Amino acid sequence: MTSTITSVAQAAHSIASSLLATAQIRVGDTIPAHEVKEIEPHKGDPLVLKGKNIILGVPGAFTGTCHAQIPGYIKAYDEFKAKGVNEIFVVAINDVFVTKAWKENLAPEGTNVRFLADDTGKLTSSLGLVFDATPILGGPRSKRYAIVADDGQITSIAIEEDPTKFTVTDAKVILASL
Repeated sequence: MTSTITSVAQAAHSIASSLLATAQIRVGDTIPAHEVKEIEPHKGDPLVLKGKNIILGVPGAFTGTCHAQIPGYIKAYDEFKAKGVNEIFVVAINDVFVTKAWKENLAPEGTNVRFLADDTGKLTSSLGLVFDATPILGGPRSKRYAIVADDGQITSIAIEEDPTKFTVTDAKVILASL
């Protein structure tokens, strides 16, 4: 039993280390087309970005700060569209059941803001935007960020130094920067 627990702990550490090891993306880089899930747990699609898009990374669905931040984007959706934004994506290292429930909770009447599950953490890891949230959220999670990308190429990126706050990633700030 002890050897099994040790093996599992070593495997978990190895996975966490590989997720955390990627260099952070910068303006001019291209967003990798890793698979994310929006509707079905067994079917993912690569994140393909056409036109100007906003990708919001959040540490976790239903967490206090994330739950307070995203309504600003939902409310300002039409203002973002008027500034030429094609899509707004909210990405969390959660499973698709959680991201769907969170979307329904935040916008029971519906929203065009898309909520994506990066359930394996591969997209977030490839961006170099993972942090170890094990003490609070049980494992690696996304840093809080807002990326503006044009046809998949990053034109601006804002990353919160403190994931419990949203200042540089606030909807009003990102809208004003467009």
